[in-house]
Amino acid sequence: MIIGVPKEIKVHEYRVGMTPASVKEVTSAGHTVYIQQSAGQGIACSDQEYIDAGAQILATAEEVFAQSEMIVKVKEPLAVERAMLRPDQLLFTYLHLAPDPTQTQDLIDSKAVCIAYETVTSDNGSLPLLAPMSEVAGRMSIQAGAACLEKSHGGVGLLLGGVAGVAPAKVVIIGGGVVGCNAAQMAIGLGADTTIVDNNIDTLRKVNAQFGSTIKTAYSNKYNLESLVLDADLVIGGVLIPGAAAPKLVSAEMIKKMRAGSAVVDVAIDQGGCFATSKATTHSEPTYIVDEVVHYCVANMPGAVARTSAFALNNATLPYILRLAKLGYKEALLADKHLKNGLNVMHGKVTNLSVSKSLNIPYVSPDDALATPFSA
Repeated sequence: MIIGVPKEIKVHEYRVGMTPASVKEVTSAGHTVYIQQSAGQGIACSDQEYIDAGAQILATAEEVFAQSEMIVKVKEPLAVERAMLRPDQLLFTYLHLAPDPTQTQDLIDSKAVCIAYETVTSDNGSLPLLAPMSEVAGRMSIQAGAACLEKSHGGVGLLLGGVAGVAPAKVVIIGGGVVGCNAAQMAIGLGADTTIVDNNIDTLRKVNAQFGSTIKTAYSNKYNLESLVLDADLVIGGVLIPGAAAPKLVSAEMIKKMRAGSAVVDVAIDQGGCFATSKATTHSEPTYIVDEVVHYCVANMPGAVARTSAFALNNATLPYILRLAKLGYKEALLADKHLKNGLNVMHGKVTNLSVSKSLNIPYVSPDDALATPFSA
């Protein structure tokens, strides 16, 4: 198979779809890889490293899209990239379609085969291609939140861990999944007073088993959530419903009642955000203030630590890239129900039920889409 890796063009996105190590594995298996010139610059990987790994360098994204059967990216394709997709071309990347009707419609119109990292599943119910970036984003959320509490960034002027004789900040983490546990690890390490809130008692038991007495847990209901949020200095939003828009768990009224100078970090912003006052921001302008509460809502948080993120992501995506390249998308999807769960759009049809419901677009099951002969 011919695989193309364009340079990411989202604002301050420095990651790349394939590292030289991944390219080496793929080319060693007999496949062709085209890399756009300087695509790896943001993770300190030169074109020569890619050439040494067996890739061929192309000057433009247009060439990469035109000559490749499968496009491997990191972030969702922007409008100019979506316009370069062609019918039956395979796209493998993060998509986050539920809050993005424009992207969804463009992918439908392209008639491409679009597999989203974030909805690929595993036997234990986890999301193996989302997990590495959730780990990074969870850990970064505490770094970002600590900075937001500084006076120069609009915060109250609070050190997350406090010092002798001064109490630490109160951190509330909504969601006890991968994001929440990684955020908790960082917050506890810095000495913050940390609470995880979740609506799954088994998840809370796991959190207790992992962190013991260093953390507090609370069952998520309206009463508990409001009480904790209003008493918090920093709130981390780490909820996820695979493929669907994030639920708005913190209302605008709750934000208004929070202490002046407190902060929220919405890690769920890729799926629309879990704070009613959230709107996507970028690394160049990461924060804004609503009702004296600092909001950090960067939609590609792991892009700030691009080298760590790209290598972590490639560790997870490489086996799937190899499988898709070896078998072709149809055989690979039919052979692996978990990879098939990653199929979001195919030949003009939405094949993910959560996306369909979120955007009120007709749904076609992946099995039905795969059984229908392709027609351009």
